[in-house]
Amino acid sequence: MKLVFAIVHDEDGPKVMDELNKNGFSVTKLCSTGGFLRAGNTTLLVGVTEEKLDDVIKIIKQKSRSRKQPISSAMVPNTMAGMFMPYPVEVVVGGATIFVLNVEKFEKV
Repeated sequence: MKLVFAIVHDEDGPKVMDELNKNGFSVTKLCSTGGFLRAGNTTLLVGVTEEKLDDVIKIIKQKSRSRKQPISSAMVPNTMAGMFMPYPVEVVVGGATIFVLNVEKFEKV
């Protein structure tokens, strides 16, 4: 048995959960906050047999997408002028970070 930890963007969380549920997988949702941009994330926990592991990962990849998001660069110093000059910068957010762990024992009570 495996335990899948998937950290996805908040916008993708419901889509990933719905698709996993439609395919017969039970999902536990944890709200989390990412370090980069302090953006909202959803951490999903899925217990799965080894035979179904690739199916879970495929669904997560299909329903989690990267996107570009503009942010202000107010914290980036302009060294030529010696002062802070805010300007928009595009960064890539979203996608999924997936961890798979071995499960020694599983009980449902």
